[in-house]
Amino acid sequence: MGSAVQKETSDITPPIHTPMMVQYLAVKEDHPDCLLFYRMGDFYEMFFDDAVVASAILDLTLTRRGKAQGEDIPMCGVPFHACENYIARLIRAGHKVAICEQIETPEEAKKRGGHKALVQRDVIRIITPGTLVEDNLLDTRSNNFLAALGYAGGEYALAIADISTGAFELRPLAVENVSRAIQNLGPSELICPASMKLPVELEASSIITRRPDSEFDVRQALTGLRSTYDEGTSAFDPDQLNRAETSAIAVILSYINDTQKGATPHLLPPRRIESSSVMEIDPSTLRSLELLRTQNGERKGSLLSCLDMTLTGAGARMLTRRLLTPSCNLDIITTRHNQIDALLTVPHLIEKIRNLLKSTPDIERSLARLSLQRGGPRDLANLRDAMAGATTLLALYYDSALMASDLAICASKLQVPPDLENFRQTLENILVETPPLLSRDGGFVRSGYSSDLDRYRNLKSEAHGHIATLQQKYVQLTGVETLKITHNNILGYFIEVTAKRADALLVKDGENENPFIHRQTMANAMRFTTPELSKLEREITDAAGEALKIEETIFSECVARALVLAGALSVIAEGLAEIDVIAATTTLAIERKYTRPTLTTSYDFSITKGRHPVVEQSLKADYKEFTPNNCALDPHAIWLLTGPNMAGKSTFLRQNALLAIMAQAGFFIPAEAATIGIVDKVFSRVGASDDLAKGQSTFMMEMTETAAILSGATEHSLVILDEVGRGTSTFDGLSIAWATLEYIHEKIGCRALFATHYHELTALQKRLERLGCYTMEIKEWQAEVIFLHSVKSGTADKSYGIHVAKLAGLPSSVLARAENVLSQLENQKSDVQARVLDSLPLFEINQASSRPKESESDLLLKQINPDSMSPREALEALYRLKDAAQSK
Repeated sequence: MGSAVQKETSDITPPIHTPMMVQYLAVKEDHPDCLLFYRMGDFYEMFFDDAVVASAILDLTLTRRGKAQGEDIPMCGVPFHACENYIARLIRAGHKVAICEQIETPEEAKKRGGHKALVQRDVIRIITPGTLVEDNLLDTRSNNFLAALGYAGGEYALAIADISTGAFELRPLAVENVSRAIQNLGPSELICPASMKLPVELEASSIITRRPDSEFDVRQALTGLRSTYDEGTSAFDPDQLNRAETSAIAVILSYINDTQKGATPHLLPPRRIESSSVMEIDPSTLRSLELLRTQNGERKGSLLSCLDMTLTGAGARMLTRRLLTPSCNLDIITTRHNQIDALLTVPHLIEKIRNLLKSTPDIERSLARLSLQRGGPRDLANLRDAMAGATTLLALYYDSALMASDLAICASKLQVPPDLENFRQTLENILVETPPLLSRDGGFVRSGYSSDLDRYRNLKSEAHGHIATLQQKYVQLTGVETLKITHNNILGYFIEVTAKRADALLVKDGENENPFIHRQTMANAMRFTTPELSKLEREITDAAGEALKIEETIFSECVARALVLAGALSVIAEGLAEIDVIAATTTLAIERKYTRPTLTTSYDFSITKGRHPVVEQSLKADYKEFTPNNCALDPHAIWLLTGPNMAGKSTFLRQNALLAIMAQAGFFIPAEAATIGIVDKVFSRVGASDDLAKGQSTFMMEMTETAAILSGATEHSLVILDEVGRGTSTFDGLSIAWATLEYIHEKIGCRALFATHYHELTALQKRLERLGCYTMEIKEWQAEVIFLHSVKSGTADKSYGIHVAKLAGLPSSVLARAENVLSQLENQKSDVQARVLDSLPLFEINQASSRPKESESDLLLKQINPDSMSPREALEALYRLKDAAQSK
């Protein structure tokens, strides 16, 4: 470290710069993509373009410091003690920040280069969106993911780390799933090769960090991983990875090392997540179902905000991950449901458990800060209190015999092993109840733990008493009653007597040397000191510094021990998070009357009196009741749903998709009963909007999303489609909706809900055996329309569009004219269109398309592999191509 600051002035800039500015420019040259926070005293200073950029974002006054080539050097700065808020704003604005600190003391600089030597500085940390660990820069209830995309041999893999919690995952990806996986994950930062071409939706994203292609070299990466995960020291074996996985993990570890300047965060061994083990949810489905955010981008009103009753940050993060990645493993789902059932048997314990969780600190975040040397005494106290809380929780489980249930799986993780218990007791003995945030503040070690520390503290806090005791000693020794020990800023502590009594301090005492040393003569007094007083003065003066050194040493020893025990602490952290999630989902089931769904490996989908969880809560806030509905999709069935706007079609569609997601995520659901066959993918196309940034219209977006559904859905998927084809002309839209419906029925064969205003589609019920027609129930009374929000078998007789327009407040004259036009159109309607549709042959999956048939030349070209051909074979292939072309 420090190579940047050793460069010669002539290599960087003309010699008109001061040594300090030369040093700044050298460090900046090594970090061109960062805003450089250059420490000077109590401030971080920025210069040149960095100052211009930062001042605009942070609303700082732009000043100047010296000149460069005749121009003022722009400068701005932020206080060292308040830098985190400024850094957070810069990170949110898409910048990286390099922290440049002194790496030697002024005394060391003088020894190295003389009296005028400049103190060496270098970057000690690079802060990026994906490497934040400070609590005030992060959302406690959300993960902060750093991701790296690896590619090799036609395979992709995503390595995902959260250095603020230690989470580390690996996801192998098919090429068509890359964009979806990244968008659903929502990483704060994505590392990828400099030359890699990303999907359009990712290419312009501010989260992208490009790294040289050489860093993704698989052979080099594997060598690095083998040294990181030594055989026998970790359950993780790098040799079991494919090339893309190796590249992704190695790059993410290298990037963390670079940004943390060698500080090693606590990361769990990478855990592979196979795509087939979790329900796939594409980005458009994530948005349309409003799982994490509403369409307006707000958390309030989303499914997550409705269901999240966790009390800890770790629990909230785990619940979010489960909701985003519902399991497809029946055993895992069953276990999660069993755990809720078990806790329901002891309702009196739930409140006790949740009360304990309220005061349980976040082990994951504290461990992360300590491992990166950015933690403090409060983080150690968090470990102490979390271990104590885990022990208390475990006792509750034993007392209630819950260990005999599936809750034992997570409760056993709360067991504090002997070495951890010893550590907890050590922390209990060392730390005060509420220690300060930073170790440099001192005062966090209990009195009585260290005799040396107590002595220094006593010197500092009881200096007056020590001086009074010494003064009394000297009065008795000299017999001078008026002797005083006093203090000023020039002499420090000194003994003062009147001039008339000074002789008693100037004479020798027998054969011993007089302990009193003359220091100053005044008009009416004389001043003295003694070796004992000088020593006491030094001890009092140095007491604070020495006390802090002792506390810092104790702190460092505790941190080192915590990191040795980090693996065991992580197990407890996971157990606490699981308990929090189980207690939260159980409370949810009790308070909202949710029931346990039955999950199967078949194609079942039967929901009795299901309710939309978010809408139901919104209505309850207004003292209204939600109208429940049944949904019975027999194996491979499709429901064609008609009815007017505002009748509740979209709510019903979303509701059933949400219930499937909740069930597989391990929640009970808002329904009277439910049997659901495992869903491998959920697709939702409900509503659409323009994407002006990509130049795509509403209709184009709709077609793009529909195409993704038709190409990605399997027979185990659940598809909900709302108003396919509405963004174009009536006949175009009807044609597309008709063909889409047939394709889902004949080719995919999945469970689906298909809402439409094209009533002509209901004619397909006679031809598609698994298609059923349903409609939203409406009641007309005194020329008014009442939406009952209930689903019934049958079809809608009309759209009631004018009634909806009336509710929206259109002028009465417009409504009257619309009714007149509608009447004329309905009177002219004939049955020609219906006869044409009835006469259409049924959709054939293998029917000829407009794509031209491949020629013989095309087929020959596909068979050629130039890399493996000899010159003779290449010549023969060329002749075959020529013959094929001539035979056309």
